[in-house]
Amino acid sequence: LPYYIGGVIKERSKLLVQTAEKLYQRFRLDVRPESEVTCIDREHKKVIIDHHGKSYDETYDVLILSTGAHPMRPPIEGVDQADNLFTLRDVPDAERIVQYLQQHKADRAVIVGAGFIGIEMAENLAERGLKVTIVEREHQVLPPLDPEMAIMIEAELKKHDIEVLKGKTVTGFEEKGAVLVLNDGTRKQMDLTLLSVGVVPESFLAEQAGLALGMRRSISVNDQLQTSDPNIYAIGDAIEVAQTVSGKAAVIPLASPANRQGRMVADILSGMKRSYKGTLGTSIVKAFDLSAAVTGLSEKLLQRNNIPYQALHTSPPDHATYYPGSLQMTLKLLFDPESGKVLGAQAVGEKGIDKTIDVLATAIHGQMTVNDLTELELAYAPPFNSAKAPINLIGYASENLLDGKVQNVQWNEVDQLVKQGALLIDVRTEQEYGNGAIQGAVNIPLDNLRERLSEISKDRDLIVSCRVGLRGYLAARILAQKGYSVKNLDGGYKLYSSAFPEKVK
Repeated sequence: LPYYIGGVIKERSKLLVQTAEKLYQRFRLDVRPESEVTCIDREHKKVIIDHHGKSYDETYDVLILSTGAHPMRPPIEGVDQADNLFTLRDVPDAERIVQYLQQHKADRAVIVGAGFIGIEMAENLAERGLKVTIVEREHQVLPPLDPEMAIMIEAELKKHDIEVLKGKTVTGFEEKGAVLVLNDGTRKQMDLTLLSVGVVPESFLAEQAGLALGMRRSISVNDQLQTSDPNIYAIGDAIEVAQTVSGKAAVIPLASPANRQGRMVADILSGMKRSYKGTLGTSIVKAFDLSAAVTGLSEKLLQRNNIPYQALHTSPPDHATYYPGSLQMTLKLLFDPESGKVLGAQAVGEKGIDKTIDVLATAIHGQMTVNDLTELELAYAPPFNSAKAPINLIGYASENLLDGKVQNVQWNEVDQLVKQGALLIDVRTEQEYGNGAIQGAVNIPLDNLRERLSEISKDRDLIVSCRVGLRGYLAARILAQKGYSVKNLDGGYKLYSSAFPEKVK
């Protein structure tokens, strides 16, 4: 829908996959548009339907609830009087926004919420020529990602002149939405505002019928997708699911799981043995020239669920570097520190993000370990991949951690360790070091390290850093074998400088 608003998808008809007439013609499905179920009578197994003010009932043997979710609309002062305020959930919502833009001279837009839809809308409104501001309650864009990954998308937004206000909330609308008030008292003149702060499960019918509800008033179902009434099933954005990795209850409103659930219920009702194994939450978003994707649990969620983990970052090329057009991506892998089982992954880059995250989602679904990643035989030719694919490389690097070959330090741990007395050694070349380095780092290039060991005291803990981590690993191995206490900066200067641009010289 954002791409229809932005003019990338030019024809409304492209958004409509089917019509009631075509569904009847091909499948003999009795689809009734403009008909609303207003009540479920479980005792008599019937539903009450309203069609243009006229009510009638239909009986059922089995009922399937696929009521979806509706956009969250917080009770902000002045929200009901704002006539330039929109939400985006369906085609009519998109059409209303397009019509408004066609009928009004809109120069400035605010997106409230920096989730996937918010980011897509920011890009598409900017492409239409609007000056866009994003207001996000959290201290990062794309809250499903971890902050050091999300900041790369934030930088891409800013590169395209999108204003990003983090840690801010909207407290009011004035002058029928022309003025937006933030929690710090800031007032911004706006021509259009999009509320993109999440969705709420559409569970009114289920609640009214006395069906059990789960978290956030979602519809509770079992692994057969049955509600608390065995004759009523529920699927899609309205239901509570098990998060695949943690096994805990979650509401994950995504199109792919909803489609799988629809097919699964059809199979079950046809007598086939099926069970829903949970939702991973695999997602991807485009922000101008970058894409960001996530699967499984983030570091934040692992911490919240008290699940032990190790994190690792790599920056592999999307295909062989000697073939023209190779571009670097950033990968983050989260895995069990004992078994090596893959728990989550994130990726940001210009190319290859979708296939990389899809392989890692498959690995999580198959309960694979980082050792398994090293053994995956993936398609290789120079235009498409490297002989050691990004998946293999992050498997090798994770395996090194599991095997105790190296110890890593994370991007957000370096400063504290240096304050405690650790020496930070930058093993990049002198030219790289001169172009920018972490404050306080001493430059000893990797290829000169053995000859300059006398300059390094064994009385201090060492942290070695390179551009992305590989040379740092090699330096850490050399130093460890010479009796030094040493750790490698995971993700290297590239990740650190992206997260803390103000701390590099």
